[in-house]
Amino acid sequence: MTSTGPVIDMWAPFVPSREIIEHVADHFPELQLGYLRVFQKSEPSLDTFRAAARELARDDADVLASLDEAGISRALITGFDEALTGGTTFVTNEAVAAIADRHPDRFIPFAGVDIQRGSEALKQLEYWVRQRGFRGLSLRPFMIGLPAGDRHYYPFYAKCVELEIPVSIHASANWTTQRPSDLGHPRHFDAVACDFPELKLILSHAGYPWVLEACLLAWKHPNVYLELAAHRPRYFTAPGAGWEPLLQYGQTTIREKVLYGTGAFLLGRSPAELVAELRALPLKPDVMEQWLYRNAATLLGLEEAG
Repeated sequence: MTSTGPVIDMWAPFVPSREIIEHVADHFPELQLGYLRVFQKSEPSLDTFRAAARELARDDADVLASLDEAGISRALITGFDEALTGGTTFVTNEAVAAIADRHPDRFIPFAGVDIQRGSEALKQLEYWVRQRGFRGLSLRPFMIGLPAGDRHYYPFYAKCVELEIPVSIHASANWTTQRPSDLGHPRHFDAVACDFPELKLILSHAGYPWVLEACLLAWKHPNVYLELAAHRPRYFTAPGAGWEPLLQYGQTTIREKVLYGTGAFLLGRSPAELVAELRALPLKPDVMEQWLYRNAATLLGLEEAG
């Protein structure tokens, strides 16, 4: 733990454990190749990704050392399952559970279920939460192909309320070339929050580039939160980057609604580097502590909140 206080990473979204990498290497969705092109700045293929991915696998000790270097006390890792619309299950809940079970005090497991499977997926979600101790649900509208207000989602929102767990949902532009970015626009979440006022709704990636709209939703709805992962904090203060509403409202009206996540695996940067960039922002010290730790601990009901 660093002397500047602990961090809860609210969207790793996965770590390079051997179980996770073994699956991901063979199940990267072709639909997501655009992400590799943008973040790795090269024209990717599934074959080149598979070869490179296997080189990333690490033993648990190395994974935990990376978290320790960043001062991260807990990290949210998640399954992603959009097999019917994305062609494959990107990250299985079983792979997430493997490392989370070995280190329950370090990882916050969220489940991925394919909502197109209806009642079967609802049973899976209940199993992973009630029987295996998972703490939330992850959904990605751009992989599902439906905006968050579509009625296919509603039974899952209701189940999350019943299970008293949050849902982390992609709310941003996407880098595929086959699905419109509008699927992640914050406007789709306004009706969801109106229809499910008790649902703890985490807008992953803070609605970027529609940051002002996302901030206003978090201000309007008591249970809407903004998570900042997969963006370099060093650019939050860059002129014209679009993060001005976050820096304004995130220190005032919605200061208790902002959650930091690294997205380290996607960005190809170490968690320590990304946390250091966040700590370098011109935030009030108490706001910094809220963003990095206190808000997440309170939302998830962790012991640290006390």
